[in-house]
Amino acid sequence: MLKRFKEYFQKITTNHSQHRQKVLTIDNHIVQVAGTGYYLSQALITDVPEMLAIERAVYAGQTPWDENAFKTELRRQSGRFYIVMRHEDRLVAFCGCAFDDRRLDAHITNIAVHPDVQGHGLGHFMMKTMVDRAVELNYKTVTLEVRYSNTNAQRLYTSMGFEKTGIKKRYYFGDHEDAIDMTYHLPAAADD
Repeated sequence: MLKRFKEYFQKITTNHSQHRQKVLTIDNHIVQVAGTGYYLSQALITDVPEMLAIERAVYAGQTPWDENAFKTELRRQSGRFYIVMRHEDRLVAFCGCAFDDRRLDAHITNIAVHPDVQGHGLGHFMMKTMVDRAVELNYKTVTLEVRYSNTNAQRLYTSMGFEKTGIKKRYYFGDHEDAIDMTYHLPAAADD
């Protein structure tokens, strides 16, 4: 009896792991966003300098995350999913998410769109990509923090169904700006 239980447990654990790995990968391909083609792929260590350049362009010369923080995230073997979008071989946007099987929460860790292409739907596309992955994994929530002053991002998140759920005082390193916690509650998974 114990042997059969072990076999059953290993089978469901392996199936879950394989499904999760499949969900948290993406085949490199061209996607159309607002009529423009972008090359979508998973982020690699070699993308980090361009990701930092986007952060500098977005955050007035600052980089909220440094090179080591990005590399640490990209080296994690499980639970992280980072995508980048390129237009004409130039990295123009990226998004990262931490998937927590224990809490059934997908936490957006970082999202940035180069100012040259903001307002073209890339942020919405990347957020939808992460939400779709969370739905596929039967998660309960997608969460994030957003700067109190970043009203454009707040409008995007609210339009997608995120709700403001709290404030983290003096959250951001450097300027100590407050962060607004936002949560998107995913529909309950259908019972099989």
